[in-house]
Amino acid sequence: MKKLGLTHKHLLLYIITLLVVVIGDQITKMIVDHTLQLNGSYTIIDNFFYFTYSHNKGAAWGMLQGHMYLFYVISFIAAAGMVYYFMESKEYQKLYRFGLVLVFSGMLGNLIDRVFYGYVRDFIDFIILGYDFPIFNVADMAICLGVGLILLEVGIEEYKIWKQSKLNA
Repeated sequence: MKKLGLTHKHLLLYIITLLVVVIGDQITKMIVDHTLQLNGSYTIIDNFFYFTYSHNKGAAWGMLQGHMYLFYVISFIAAAGMVYYFMESKEYQKLYRFGLVLVFSGMLGNLIDRVFYGYVRDFIDFIILGYDFPIFNVADMAICLGVGLILLEVGIEEYKIWKQSKLNA
């Protein structure tokens, strides 16, 4: 832990985040699985927000359906990469580290579905300005938020480097 620059507080935060995302993802999927029929929908806000239960046998937007072995391999490689980049990250890169934890947690939540069911259970459905977005779940939200935090951290670091180069010029 010392080598990583992790305090007990940060380690506990990362573990709690992982557990909240994975358990929350699985519980919400279980609730939807038991309350809605497949392709059934429940209106939350008419013409905007629904719970619509679907099974995704592919990746995002249903791509690569029927290639489940590929998702196992990709998940394993992605997990190893995330652990590696977390271990190589610096103590001050808090957004980056938290982003990696969120992406890892989301990947794990969807991997659990793929291993036990052969598909990912999705249910969050938005229609915005007439566009029906692909249906997603809590794990997908964690992945998107995590990627956003990683990009934000990288952007902040690049801005600092750019600003410093202007001061030194």
